[in-house]
Amino acid sequence: MKKTDLVFVVVALTASGCTVGPDYVRPATEVPAAYKEGFAWQPAQPRDHVSRGNWWAGFADPQLDALLEQVKVSNQTLAAAEAQFRQSVALADTARAAWYPTVTAGLSETRSRPSGTTGPVVGVATTKRTIWSMPLNASWEADVWGKVRRSVEAGEASAQASAADLENARLSIQSQLAQNYFQLRAVDAQKKLLADTVGAYAKSLELTNNRYKVGVVARVDVAQAQTQLKSTQAQLLDLGVQRAQLEHAIAVLLGKAAGNFSLEAKPLAAVPPPVPAGLPADLLERRPDIAAAERRVAAANAQIGVAKAAWFPSATLNASYGFQTATAAQWFTLPSRFWSIGPALAETIFDGGKRQAATDQVAAAYDASVANYRQVVLTAFQEVEDNLAALRILEEEAVVQGEAVKASQQALEYSLNQYKAGISTYLQVVTAQATTLASQRTAADLLARRVTATVLLVKALGGGWDAAALPKDQALTGKK
Repeated sequence: MKKTDLVFVVVALTASGCTVGPDYVRPATEVPAAYKEGFAWQPAQPRDHVSRGNWWAGFADPQLDALLEQVKVSNQTLAAAEAQFRQSVALADTARAAWYPTVTAGLSETRSRPSGTTGPVVGVATTKRTIWSMPLNASWEADVWGKVRRSVEAGEASAQASAADLENARLSIQSQLAQNYFQLRAVDAQKKLLADTVGAYAKSLELTNNRYKVGVVARVDVAQAQTQLKSTQAQLLDLGVQRAQLEHAIAVLLGKAAGNFSLEAKPLAAVPPPVPAGLPADLLERRPDIAAAERRVAAANAQIGVAKAAWFPSATLNASYGFQTATAAQWFTLPSRFWSIGPALAETIFDGGKRQAATDQVAAAYDASVANYRQVVLTAFQEVEDNLAALRILEEEAVVQGEAVKASQQALEYSLNQYKAGISTYLQVVTAQATTLASQRTAADLLARRVTATVLLVKALGGGWDAAALPKDQALTGKK
């Protein structure tokens, strides 16, 4: 067979080559028909009603909006995730480069003197000589069995998984900042409540002191009023630790040094906005971590094809062209040219079980990625159900707690009036004050928990993200 015929055979095999390994099919997962808590809290909404983009805008807090905008450009974890995405895109480009031939060029000068005992006449030294050479070599492996195609498929799927990881990191950081921000505002609300209570207790102590001075009450009433005041002041100071730590956590999320950042005190006043839960099946498209896990399954599936292709012969086409001479003046002349071209087939006969081990490895990796994908899906539905239940129960609890606060305030008012009239002891006033303060703090804490649960639900639903935002192969390469 002539060389031209062999080249034709290699090209024909490439054009009609098969792709070994299984074609990718998304693994089946258990998806509920409806959220268990959806009917009790908020009915499912069509996709068109699901919020997009800046999901935090529903809280109508300009300062939170400003902080979350800083996260996009300053958070270091996000910067690292973005760099990892670019790294994965470069790896996908590396796999894609195997479609093309490898071309190398060289330039060399070699001086040599053959041994006198190996020449045409033994014992006679051969003259030294110099060889100048400039070769151009090309090598191309035909993708007969789809090894390159599967490698490219795996690289693109991995890059898409990295893109989803980037979005998941962004959503996690945004939700963490929102949680820290609302917790800080909840602490500010608690501090304001305690500061107002300290003022009220100071007036009660003054009233008790005046009554003691005129002999109306005993010294024990003054001691009880002082104890109540000082313990509340201590609680107020203790909240400073929590607020400082939350402020420092927000600074780190913004990529700033803790000592260079501060937020002015402002009590929590946010009202949890309604968050449409969407259809359960939509969650598979709206969670970036689910998308990342699913893309890694696709990459693992493609790697099975890469491993299987190693069992088949490889077809390579090699070519060389250049100039070579022993006389420098004739280096680039026509007679100094040389060239060679020819295809080659190679098959591994024995490798000690290396290919079988590689095949078993990628098959196990695929099974692991499928299990991980299904676990991520199950966890996602759990998180949605958890926060739907939390919002429903906390809303009911907030209504009851509001009634408890009103009742405790009335009881305190009655106790103070009775004490001033001399028909009750100060111990009853102290008890009523403690009950009122505890009820008010519980109500403030419930508001903070409801807002936090709303943030967590938004995160569990994927925020404003959609799997359609994943880059395709053209976006990964920057080509059109």
